[in-house]
Amino acid sequence: MPGIAIGSLGDSFSGSSIKAYIAEFISTLLFVFAGVGSAIAYGKLTADAALDPAGLVAIAVCHGFALFVAVSIAANISGGHVNPAVTFGLAVGGQITVLTGVFYWIAQLLGSTVACFLLSFVTGGLAVPTHNVGSLGAIQGVVFEIVITFALVYTVYATACDPKKGSVGTIAPMAIGFIVGANILAAGPFSGGSMNPARSFGPAVASFDFSGHWVYWVGPLIGGGLAGAIYPNVFISSDEHIPVSNDY
Repeated sequence: MPGIAIGSLGDSFSGSSIKAYIAEFISTLLFVFAGVGSAIAYGKLTADAALDPAGLVAIAVCHGFALFVAVSIAANISGGHVNPAVTFGLAVGGQITVLTGVFYWIAQLLGSTVACFLLSFVTGGLAVPTHNVGSLGAIQGVVFEIVITFALVYTVYATACDPKKGSVGTIAPMAIGFIVGANILAAGPFSGGSMNPARSFGPAVASFDFSGHWVYWVGPLIGGGLAGAIYPNVFISSDEHIPVSNDY
């Protein structure tokens, strides 16, 4: 059974690890810039009208496409997490050390924050929309985020981490993008469909609005952690488990 590995500073500051952090920063920046940018653009084109079905589909598709690219361009360098909940789920399943995961989080949060300040600047100071549960209760929002983030991290394990994945691994970034787009369509009108603490963190910092922000940490981390505890222990046998790399 895979176990949680703490790691060491030497491994976490190796040359390939530093490259991985840079890759996570850039991929998260590009993902958030496109995803949040699509929401800003929708508001601009519709005079800030309430989100309608067409807008929801457009934003979901943009997030799915952007994540597909963000994961693809970082996959061979950092694994293409682009999400603290994914990193946490992989740490729970023994696919990355805890210490290296912490530096992944820092890179992802910085990438998201920079993306949102860039969006605020290039749009002439337009408001950066934040995630919120609206009229939905906070507990329901947390449960929504648990379920959809579980689906995301479970997909990551099945298509990218499982040693038995075979040719399915070639479509892992596409599958990950698809599940995110689908989950936004399902959860967008309710919890916002974040699944990603970094995706919610950048807009909160740029708008100086952290109301209800805890929902987008608690829900995704629980969902990602559950997937990380279940998939490797149920579907990956001990002789199949790939040990954590010193450089990853």
